[in-house]
Amino acid sequence: MATVSSLGIGSNLDLTSLLASIKSNEQAPLLVLQKQQTSYTSRLTAYGQLNSALSALQSAAATLSKATLFQGVKANSTASDVVGATASATAASGVYAVNVTQLSQAQSLAAAGVASSTAPIGTGAATTLTLDFGTLSGATPDPLTGKYTGATFTPDATRAATSITIDASNNTLAGIRDAINGNASIGVTAAIVNDGSATPNRLVLTSKQSGETSSMRIAVSGDAALSSLLAHDPAGLPAAQLQQTAVAQNSKLTVNGIAVTSASNSVVDAVQGVTMTLAKVGASSLTVQNDSASVQGAITTFVNAYNSFQNVSKQLTAFDAAKKTGAILLGDATLRNIQVAIRATLTGAQVPDSSGLTTLSQIGVSFQKDGTLAIDATKLTAALGSHLSGVANLFSGSAGVGGYGNQLATLITGFTDANGVLSAATKGVNTSLDTLSKQYTATSDRIDATVARYKAQFTQLDTLISSMNQTSSYLTQQFNALNNTTTK
Repeated sequence: MATVSSLGIGSNLDLTSLLASIKSNEQAPLLVLQKQQTSYTSRLTAYGQLNSALSALQSAAATLSKATLFQGVKANSTASDVVGATASATAASGVYAVNVTQLSQAQSLAAAGVASSTAPIGTGAATTLTLDFGTLSGATPDPLTGKYTGATFTPDATRAATSITIDASNNTLAGIRDAINGNASIGVTAAIVNDGSATPNRLVLTSKQSGETSSMRIAVSGDAALSSLLAHDPAGLPAAQLQQTAVAQNSKLTVNGIAVTSASNSVVDAVQGVTMTLAKVGASSLTVQNDSASVQGAITTFVNAYNSFQNVSKQLTAFDAAKKTGAILLGDATLRNIQVAIRATLTGAQVPDSSGLTTLSQIGVSFQKDGTLAIDATKLTAALGSHLSGVANLFSGSAGVGGYGNQLATLITGFTDANGVLSAATKGVNTSLDTLSKQYTATSDRIDATVARYKAQFTQLDTLISSMNQTSSYLTQQFNALNNTTTK
C-alpha cells in the first residue's frame, strides 16, 4: 500500500491548512470559556481587595469599641533622665514635683583574697553556709576595712534563711561561687574578682534585691578556714570577716514635699496609679493626664481605614465614559449592599450620655461630597479635652451596647465570616471557575478527538489518492509500451 510521509503530499492537496482551519473553528468555544474564566478571576481578585479593605476597617472599629482605650492615662516627666513614669487607668490627674535624693542599691560584700581560685580551702570537711537578710542599724563600717563591729541586725521576717553545703567536692573559691550561683533560692549572686595583689582572687557576693532590708548575714558551721574567710555577722564579735563594698539602701525622694522611700528604684503608687522609675538624683515635674492622644490616633486610623475602603470600592465600580467600559464590580449587588449598610451605621445617631454627643459630626468627623470622611482636628481635640467620656460612649457604647465601633465591627464581621455575603459571593465565583475549568477540559478533549478524526480521514484520503496516482502512472506506462509495440 502506498504511504505518505506528510499530510497532502500524496494527493497534492493543501490538507494541512484545511486541518488547521478546521481546528481553529472548533476551538472557538474555548476562547469564549477563557474570556469567562478571565472575568471570574478578575472578580475573585476584586473580592479579595474588598475583603482586605473591610478587614482593616473592622480592626480600626474594634479598637474604638474597647472602653479601655478611653480610660488610658499617661505620665510625662520633664526630666526623664531623672525619673520616668507610666500610668494606669486608676492614676489621678495632676502635676507633681518629684525630687530624688538617693537611689536604692543592693549590698555587695567581698571576702579576703586567696592566691588560687582552684586550690582547696580548709580540710574539705562538710561545712554549712547559712545566709539570711535583714536591716543594719546602730553602727557604720570601718572606713578602711569596710567591716562592721557591733551593729544591730534585724532579720527580714518575710524571707527565710537559706543554706548550702561546702565539702571536699567544692571547697575551692570557684567551687563556692558555683555552689552559691547554683542555688536560685539563696538570693545572692557570687563572682570572683582579681584585684592584682599577691592574693588577688576575691569572692564577691551581691544581693539580688536592693533596699535596706537586704543586708546579708552569713553563718558558717564546720571548717575553721572557711569560717574565717566567709563568716559575716555585722552584729557579732569579733568583727565580720567580709568587707562591705556597697551598702544596702532604699531610694529616697519627695513628691510634692512628702518624703517617700522604696526598696527599689521602681516606686509604685507614691502617686496614685503611677509607677516611677528612678534613674539618678535630681528634680523633675511629673504631669499625669488622660491619654487623649491615643484616642485621637485611633480615630484617625479609623477614618483612614474607612476612606481606604471607599477608594477601593470606587476603583472597583468605576465607569470609563471614553471607552464605555466598567470596572469589574460595577453594578455588583454584594458591594453595593455592603456600602449602604456601612454608611447607614455611621450616619445613625447613638444614645447620648450626659455629654449629649450622638453623631460623628459633633466631634469633628464628617462625610464629604465624595463619600469619604474628614477630621476637623480642632473640633476633635476640643471634644476629647472636654467630653472624653462622651466620645467613649459614641464609639464603645455603654456596657458593650451601642457605639459606632461596636456596631461597625460586628457588621463587618457579619460580611466577612464564613457565612457572610462576601464569603458567599467569593464561594460562588470559585464554584463558577471550577465549572468553567471542567467545561474547558471537556471541550478541549472533544476538539482534540474531532481534529484527530479529521486527520485520520485526510490521511486515508491522501493515501488513497497517492495509490490511485501510482496505478494511473503504471497503466499509462503499460499503454504507452503497448502502443509502441503495435506501431512497429
